[in-house]
Amino acid sequence: MSTTRRGGRYSLDTFRHEALDEVTSTNTECLARARQGDPGNLWVTARRQTAGRGRRGRAWTSETGNLYASLLLIDPAPPEQLASLPLAVALAVHGALRSVLPQSAEKLEIKWPNDVLIGRKKSCGILLEGEGLADGRRALVAGIGINMRHRPEDGPYGVTSLQEQGCDISPEELFSHLYREMTEVLNLWDEGRAVADVTARWRSVACGIGEPIRVNLPDRSIEGRFAGIDDRGLLILDTGNAMMPIAAGDVFFL
Repeated sequence: MSTTRRGGRYSLDTFRHEALDEVTSTNTECLARARQGDPGNLWVTARRQTAGRGRRGRAWTSETGNLYASLLLIDPAPPEQLASLPLAVALAVHGALRSVLPQSAEKLEIKWPNDVLIGRKKSCGILLEGEGLADGRRALVAGIGINMRHRPEDGPYGVTSLQEQGCDISPEELFSHLYREMTEVLNLWDEGRAVADVTARWRSVACGIGEPIRVNLPDRSIEGRFAGIDDRGLLILDTGNAMMPIAAGDVFFL
C-alpha cells in the first residue's frame, strides 16, 4: 500500500484498540459500544467468537488461532459515498496478507466485492454493518475474520488458511499489519471522495476479469462475463445482450 496522503483524516494514533478474550462477535461488541456513545475509530479484537457471522447471517468459524477484528467508524462519509467502502476494506486486508504471505503462497486476489482469495480459495470473511444511532450519528462497523490456523470444512467455494499457505504467525502480528494498512487505505478512500483511486487499485488485484461468472441475486441468478467494475465500484456483467451494473450479489466462477 502506498504511503498515507498528507492531511489525511486518519493516522496510526487516530485509532484505539481493545483486545478481548471472548465475545459473541466483534461486530456486535462494536455496535453495542456505538449505542453507548463511543466516538468511533475503535478496533475490537477477540481471541474467540461464540457467535461469529458472515454475510446473509451465515455462521463463521471462530476458534482460537484466527484473527477476529472489527473497526467501529462513526459518520465516516456521507451516506451516498459509503457504497465503495467494502472495496477499500478489502484492499486493506489484501495489503495485510501480502505483507505476511511467503513467496511460495498461491496468488493473492480479490473477488468482487470484498472476498480476499489465495489461489482462488477464500481466506477471510468481511462483513460491513451500519446502524443509525439515537443521537443522529451513524455507526459503521467493518468486521474481518481471517483464517489463520482454522477454516470452515465445507462451503459453496474453496477455502484456505494462512497456515496452509506457509504462513505461521500470530493473530496479534497479523493485526498490526491490518491496523497499518487500514489506516492508509482509509486515507486513500478519502471519505468516499476518491472512489476512482480505490477502484483503480482494486482492479489491479482483481480476480477473474474477463471470465464467465454466475451472480446470485436475492430473486434470481444471472450468468455472463465479468467485465470488471465501474468507477463507482459496481460489478459490470456482460450478458451478451447488455452490460448490466450490479450493486450486490454473490459471485461464482464457472
